[in-house]
Amino acid sequence: MRTPESRNMGDVRSEIGTLVTESANPQYPDLAALGTDELVAAMNSEDALVPAAIEGQLPVIAAIIDEIAARMRRGGRLIYVGAGTPGRLGVLDASECPPTFGTDPALVVGVIAGGRAAVNQAVENAEDSEEAGAADMAALALGPADSVVGMAASGRTPYVIAAIKTARAQGAYTVGFACNNNSALGAAAETALEIEVGPEILSGSTRLKSGTCQKLVLNMISTITMVRLGKTYKNVMVDLRATNAKLRARSERTLMRATGADAATAASALAAADGHVKAAILSIMTGLPTAQAAELLAAKDGFLPAAIDAGTK
Repeated sequence: MRTPESRNMGDVRSEIGTLVTESANPQYPDLAALGTDELVAAMNSEDALVPAAIEGQLPVIAAIIDEIAARMRRGGRLIYVGAGTPGRLGVLDASECPPTFGTDPALVVGVIAGGRAAVNQAVENAEDSEEAGAADMAALALGPADSVVGMAASGRTPYVIAAIKTARAQGAYTVGFACNNNSALGAAAETALEIEVGPEILSGSTRLKSGTCQKLVLNMISTITMVRLGKTYKNVMVDLRATNAKLRARSERTLMRATGADAATAASALAAADGHVKAAILSIMTGLPTAQAAELLAAKDGFLPAAIDAGTK
């Protein structure tokens, strides 16, 4: 593998010169010449292009989600890996799964080049290290039940490509998510997800439209995967844990919405279930004691509709 120091800058300049994500946006040749109201309108117009670009790849995204969910049903993990903005977005999405879906923090993991220190500030040369990308994946002891989504707006980041190659060699399902077509990252992965959103209003600042694209797609991947895993009921979060005042209030409202119970009944059931919303819902809807409701949920792999059917027969 190449070290960051061994990369020829002329080659890198030539490489990035071909990328849409690095090109100048001809509609906005001089940002400072525009008024603030014009700049706000321009950025909003550019951002509005992102959902349409994603729409063209919805079948690919749906297939990716089905692959990930199937592996997670077998006990696998979802790993996001990236450098810079994509890495931070992966860490963000992973960190929000436990409070939203009640998942173990080890189930959805964000890996960023340069480690956790890179979440708050740039770590120089981290994205250029193939060795670090390979080592970070090797440390996870990946297997066939795991899924790894590698993200790089350019699609050429050495750290991410090496991580995906290593993950694939370990048998994990791999996705190469780039904002340029025909990317090296897409070629390295089992599935290429390439969504071009066009030049940024600030040339090369891929935290803008490219970052928005990545955030929207990660929202889809994590949320819909959790729907497929039974972490929701109808359109509400039922696997969250009521660990603070806001979450207790939200949990009680969820119970009331899902079951039609009044506030007092919802509060009592939630307390009896030790804050476990799904078990409280099942207890209210079936009349089962919360301990028995929790056992039934476990027997039905956490799928609340199946547990309700079993509990009301």
